[in-house]
Amino acid sequence: MTRVSRDFVTMRKDAVLPVSADVIFHSSRFSNYKIGSNYQVVELKDHPKALSVKEVVARETAHLLDQQNRLSVRDLASKFEKGLAAAAKLSDEARLRDAASLEKHVLLKKLRDALEALRGRVVGRNKDGVEEAISMVEALAVQLTQREGELVQEKSEVKKLTTFIKQASEDAKKLVDEERAFARTEIENARAAVQRVEEALQEYEEMSRASGKQDVEELMKEVQEARRIKMLHQPSKVMDMEHELQALRVQLAEKSKHSILLQKELAMRKRGENAQNLYGIDGIEALGSYLEIQPYSTDVPDISVFSIQWYRLGCENGKREPISGAMKPAYAPEPFDVGQILQADMTLGVETVTVTTTGPIDPAAGLGNYVEALVRRHETEFNVVIVQMNGSDHPSQSIHVLHVGKMRMKLCKGKTTLAKEYYSTSMQLCGVRGGGNAAAQAAFWQAKEGLSFVLAFETERERNAAIMLARRFSFDCNITLAGPDDRAAL
Repeated sequence: MTRVSRDFVTMRKDAVLPVSADVIFHSSRFSNYKIGSNYQVVELKDHPKALSVKEVVARETAHLLDQQNRLSVRDLASKFEKGLAAAAKLSDEARLRDAASLEKHVLLKKLRDALEALRGRVVGRNKDGVEEAISMVEALAVQLTQREGELVQEKSEVKKLTTFIKQASEDAKKLVDEERAFARTEIENARAAVQRVEEALQEYEEMSRASGKQDVEELMKEVQEARRIKMLHQPSKVMDMEHELQALRVQLAEKSKHSILLQKELAMRKRGENAQNLYGIDGIEALGSYLEIQPYSTDVPDISVFSIQWYRLGCENGKREPISGAMKPAYAPEPFDVGQILQADMTLGVETVTVTTTGPIDPAAGLGNYVEALVRRHETEFNVVIVQMNGSDHPSQSIHVLHVGKMRMKLCKGKTTLAKEYYSTSMQLCGVRGGGNAAAQAAFWQAKEGLSFVLAFETERERNAAIMLARRFSFDCNITLAGPDDRAAL
């Protein structure tokens, strides 16, 4: 570096540093500048340009006008007040900018004076640099003057906005006062309505006290009438009616049995006396009864020495169908036997004796309507006792529950499930085809291959209803429930 260059650097330090050391900038939002062609000052675009006061005022005004129709009166007044405060803040910022602009002018003037003083002290290339710096300062002064003109225009816009917001704020206050007056009127009307209701209630209470005695007398009459109706429906009277109905059923059964005996005797006399008339079927020939082969003479062999097989005899075609497993002197008809004649072959050596019911098996009274009522349910429960399980006697005589549903059958006790199977071709269901005094109340159910039960129901009616209901539901699933080897039913 030459001596002239070192002197120039020393002179620039002496001239510029004292000036810059005394300046305190109130704002850091100065633009970045550089010298372009022909010594023009060009503003850099690296940083995003801050919005001018004019743009801020326009945006806020449009936002306020857009929300004016959607805000309530109180919110609108609050918004205008906030806008007024913002306008005041903008005005303060404009004043600060004026002060900063003045400081910039002072700074530029000092800088120009320093450069002018420096230009007279240097020569050659250093003098050209000083003149270039003076040109940059002058360009900055021109741009600063232009910005001051823009600030003057922004001041006028801020004043207009302040005036507009003040007027809008006053209008909003007027609207708030009108709304408050309207609300006070509505409150007064509501208070008047409440007072009228209270007066009406007081009047009603006075009238109620006057007619209280009459209401008590009417209430006493209603209580007495209710007691009278309750006395008419005492359980004792219902029990008496049930006993009378049971007695009538017993009498009807005896009459029916006597009628059947008379029919059998008449049929025997018409056929004449022979070996086949020495035995007959005793019992009511109806569903829910218990049929048993009985000897008509003491001179005939005992029934226990015969081999017995029961048959169904169709009334229309007369075809005999053996009932698998029905090989005892007693047999309880099941729903498949309704409308068919029952026969029993008694074989002793080469001799066979056939006994026949006097007519087809009659249906149980009211059983069809009962089953139709159960069909409407999704599932019906029956209390049962397991007599046998897989052919072996079941030691426990506790009560289980048989669920007959639209898609499946289930046997359980509490939360323990013994069987739960959907209707299938491997499932079988029929009446018990053995003897015993409870045969009319028992049913055979094979849930699946290798799992079967003999179930005792509470009554004959429940047993037949469960069989008919399960067969009805299985038929809807394209499955026919029958007993073992029941070909006629299939």
